[in-house]
Amino acid sequence: MNWWTTLDSSLWRPAVEIAILSVAIYYAFSFVRGTRGWPVVIGFVVVLLTLGVVATLLDLKVLLWILKTIFAFIAIAVLVIFQPELRRMLSELGNLPLFGTAHEQRENIEVIIQTVERLADVRIGALIAIEQAIQLQEAVESGVVVDCEATPEMLETIFFPNNAIHDGGVILKGDRIAQAACIFPMTQRQDLNKSLGTRHRAAIGLSEETDAVVVVVSEETGAISTAYKGQLIRSVSLEELRAFLTALLITRKRERGWIEWVRSHTGQKFSQVAAVVAAPPPPPATGT
Repeated sequence: MNWWTTLDSSLWRPAVEIAILSVAIYYAFSFVRGTRGWPVVIGFVVVLLTLGVVATLLDLKVLLWILKTIFAFIAIAVLVIFQPELRRMLSELGNLPLFGTAHEQRENIEVIIQTVERLADVRIGALIAIEQAIQLQEAVESGVVVDCEATPEMLETIFFPNNAIHDGGVILKGDRIAQAACIFPMTQRQDLNKSLGTRHRAAIGLSEETDAVVVVVSEETGAISTAYKGQLIRSVSLEELRAFLTALLITRKRERGWIEWVRSHTGQKFSQVAAVVAAPPPPPATGT
């Protein structure tokens, strides 16, 4: 019995350790991929692996000793080099539903409501994507890192005409503006109204490839539209927009809440839209 217990322990403990390390390494690389620190990660790993292989094959004891010695300082180097990425990781961890509250989500929604209300009144175009489970970093072609608190004043400043970064979309992560001047993927659908402009087509395209909620303000008419799961609902009121965002971002049963919102606020005109919630969420977009 003792032999079996020892054997069993020697089998599952290493397996658990390998699994934990594999998952941690995978998510760490997935998180920094595409960030400014990604080239540093690649260079750092390549240099260490090259030196380690060469030193092992040629039995360079001094070099091996140096590598083992400096390995203890790698943790400090990671904290210094990847400080922005680590701060963003901890910030996103704090914004998970487990830690966030409905009150905080409602405050974020009110920021969006106030922003689109002001922009719609003066007919300034806007394209705002609210990130959910799927990271939008891989879905956009470019963007300017902003990383600041999301406020109506800041969003108005970004979209103000002739501003250097007013063209393109903004990505919101929780209560922060992550990026601005982003180029969202355009939808390839042929059944859309030809009157739809670039902003609306980009909103549909991003919502087709991710689970993002996209809010659009038309520059020509000041009308507010929403895009989710490839479906565009145009000319919504501020109260309808608030109910829409609440159903998706706060209500625990999100899909059910969205169906109820569509039924109660859009009537027969958009009754077919609710059918899309039965489909599984789209896979993460892959970079090209």
